[in-house]
Amino acid sequence: MNLRGDLKSPKLIYLKGFLFLVAGVFSAALILVENPTIRTGLLLGIAIWSFCRFYYFLFYVIEKYVDGSFRFAGIGSFVLYLLRKRKR
Repeated sequence: MNLRGDLKSPKLIYLKGFLFLVAGVFSAALILVENPTIRTGLLLGIAIWSFCRFYYFLFYVIEKYVDGSFRFAGIGSFVLYLLRKRKR
């Protein structure tokens, strides 16, 4: 089993996504248990929503509307793209 290659199994891809969901729900629940206020819940919700929109911006908006020739592989890939673009 090669741990460094791309994940190609649909079942493992779904499992990975589900584990991200479980980790996020568990973490949010622990934050709310530690500080159960409406303010904390709203701020947590806004933070989650904002990060989701940022991720969408990085991997959809940039590719579809700014530079359709580049395919981003992750946030590190996006940072390298910006650094290379800035040097030109």
